[in-house]
Amino acid sequence: MDYQPALLDLLYKMADDQFILGHRNSEWTGIGPILEEDIAFSSMAQDKLGHSLALYQLLHELGEAEPDTLAFMRNASQFHCCHLVELPIGEYEFSLIRHFLFDHAELLRFEALSQSTYEPLAKVAVKLKSELKYHVLHANTMIRQLGTATPESIERLQNALMNAWPYALGIFEESKWEEKLIAAHLFTGEIKLKQEWLDKIKTILAQTNLKLPDAATVNPALGGRVGKHTSFLQPLLDEMTEVYKIDPSAEW
Repeated sequence: MDYQPALLDLLYKMADDQFILGHRNSEWTGIGPILEEDIAFSSMAQDKLGHSLALYQLLHELGEAEPDTLAFMRNASQFHCCHLVELPIGEYEFSLIRHFLFDHAELLRFEALSQSTYEPLAKVAVKLKSELKYHVLHANTMIRQLGTATPESIERLQNALMNAWPYALGIFEESKWEEKLIAAHLFTGEIKLKQEWLDKIKTILAQTNLKLPDAATVNPALGGRVGKHTSFLQPLLDEMTEVYKIDPSAEW
């Protein structure tokens, strides 16, 4: 396949996004603001780790290493995740805003990929988008509720939105393979995806008292797709891989 390098790059960034955010969301287990949200973030964490496994498996079928090796034996510079997923969970409002912004983008991404000419990816996308619909439903419900509730809840969410916005724009960092992906009908491309995402989140935020920052006046947080990460990623990887690295050959 002359488009294989482009396909590998696409799969790595999607898998790494899901893997890292899955671990971040799991950090809410036992400390959620209410039991229902504790369970919701724990459930979404499991889904995202499952999504990453499905994508790492596609990479393995294309000649890359085993999924466990890809997940646990790379350094930060070898990861392709965006900066948004690397950030610490912060207060609940930040994790909620990140969940809202990221999962809308992912649902649109997998809807587009369900039409990919690479059939194994299209099949995975059909399955994953059905699960992501529930993530987006949860995010929309909480954003509508808290974005119209009290002055304090609105202010906290608005501040979280302003802080997360440059990082959210970084989700759509284009790769050097963009034209090849589009030409081969593997993926519709980041520019098209970003516009669809803006339309979606504007619709939801218009139903709240939250104001969307102007995308044209904010510098996106870029670099994650080419291995340039925040200072938060390597410590997270060190923690996540501690057990696996003690004995990578162990059978469970």
